[in-house]
Amino acid sequence: MQSKKSKVSSKLWAALAAAGIIAGAGTMAYQFSYAETAPQVEMNHKIVPLFNNPPAAPATNVAVNAPNFASIVKAYGPAVVHINVKGETKETVQQQIPKQFQNDPFFRFFQQFNNGQQQEVPTEGLGSGFIISSDGLILTNAHVVKGASSVRVTLTDHRTYKAKVLGYDTKTDIAVIKIPATNLPTVRLGNPSNLEPGDWVLAIGSPYGFYNTVTAGIVSAKSRSLPDDSMVPFIQTDVAVNPGNSGGPLFNTKGEVVGINSQIFTQTGAFEGLSFAIPINVAERVAKQIIEHGKVQHARLGIAVQTVTQNLATSFGLQTPRGALVAQVEKDSPASKAGLQPGDIILSVNGQPVNDSADLPMMIGLSEPGSKVTLGVWHDHKQQTITAVLGNFSDNVTLASASPGAKGDHGGLGLVVRPLNANEEQQAGVSHGLLVEGVSGPAEQAGIQPGDILIAVDGKSVSSIDQVRGILKSAGKSVALLIQRGSNRIFVPVQVG
Repeated sequence: MQSKKSKVSSKLWAALAAAGIIAGAGTMAYQFSYAETAPQVEMNHKIVPLFNNPPAAPATNVAVNAPNFASIVKAYGPAVVHINVKGETKETVQQQIPKQFQNDPFFRFFQQFNNGQQQEVPTEGLGSGFIISSDGLILTNAHVVKGASSVRVTLTDHRTYKAKVLGYDTKTDIAVIKIPATNLPTVRLGNPSNLEPGDWVLAIGSPYGFYNTVTAGIVSAKSRSLPDDSMVPFIQTDVAVNPGNSGGPLFNTKGEVVGINSQIFTQTGAFEGLSFAIPINVAERVAKQIIEHGKVQHARLGIAVQTVTQNLATSFGLQTPRGALVAQVEKDSPASKAGLQPGDIILSVNGQPVNDSADLPMMIGLSEPGSKVTLGVWHDHKQQTITAVLGNFSDNVTLASASPGAKGDHGGLGLVVRPLNANEEQQAGVSHGLLVEGVSGPAEQAGIQPGDILIAVDGKSVSSIDQVRGILKSAGKSVALLIQRGSNRIFVPVQVG
């Protein structure tokens, strides 16, 4: 077998030879030019352009003026606070065996009944926050104050207050606390939608307890989705953020707060160039519910979704990979009542495009429970519109997140399947499907395993081998198989052999 390196080398050699760069396609003489016209090359005594690109546009000098960070810090730094929290956590305490008894079998016998006892161990933590009203309302992160028995706030003038936690929301990591003070300095809130990658931003906080530390950087990306926080479209920056910065403000160049510094991506525990802030418009919406109701409600649709890859898009007849592919619909959920089905691809919510499956939980979760949403859906190779009434996320459901005994060998897919018997259907919690008993070729490469259950092919439910054969006859180069493994379902694109 030819190695990857030799394959690449041979392809590169062929490409260079075809271009005439290597001898065999005519002699060449190079001419370098700094003018706007393309350089010329002599090939077999004929002058031809080396590149067929049109002349480049004249270069323009873009002036980049650094913002006046000092004036922002002077104006709004006093509204940033340091937060100290104390609490207790349960830890398993193992008693040490005295040295003189370490080899005593009787002592060890009785010692086993005393090990593993739970004890309350005092803990301390720190974070940051910022004042949003002159009468003492402060925004911070939920993870800063969650579980705290005591919260103390220190202002820049060294005044210290005991704070009351009005409420927090772990799904968005937002908390509101209040201190008994008046005439306090406050921040101005901005619109994070106006941010663009490359814009300057400024952070103020208490990394490692160093009060009012100022760091700056740029916006790296917007609408980032993190694994444990699917409801928040994070602002990614390269601003230096460390433990203790959590809950502190992220300012734009106008001195407006556009985000709350919340997380960093690190392999060492310290800053490594990737920090994430919660957009302030998300925080405002959550904080308003906390202040008015003491709790936060999130909407739900009741579906599990997955990313639309190029192969899946081709299988469902979609020209470009976009949207959120519905892999599972909960029984009696808002999605089920609206008519959504596994295999549907949600392309938009209220006219806003769903570019990736990560966009959908944010759009749904931050909506009001009971509100109506209009979904643009790709169903059965055509687009349609569906209206759904959103439920409440607190209902303990997901957000958006042949004849019997016969066997069939689908050589084109590399699958050996058979219909489920009644007992297997009951155990799997399904009403139809085919049990995968063997895999090879395309199916094996796609990750399908024996024991998986084939629920649907290209969005069409299957319960017999003849149904699968019929669908494959009219299928393209790729098909989307809805596979259930355990209690989870996912669409798997498989190339048809």
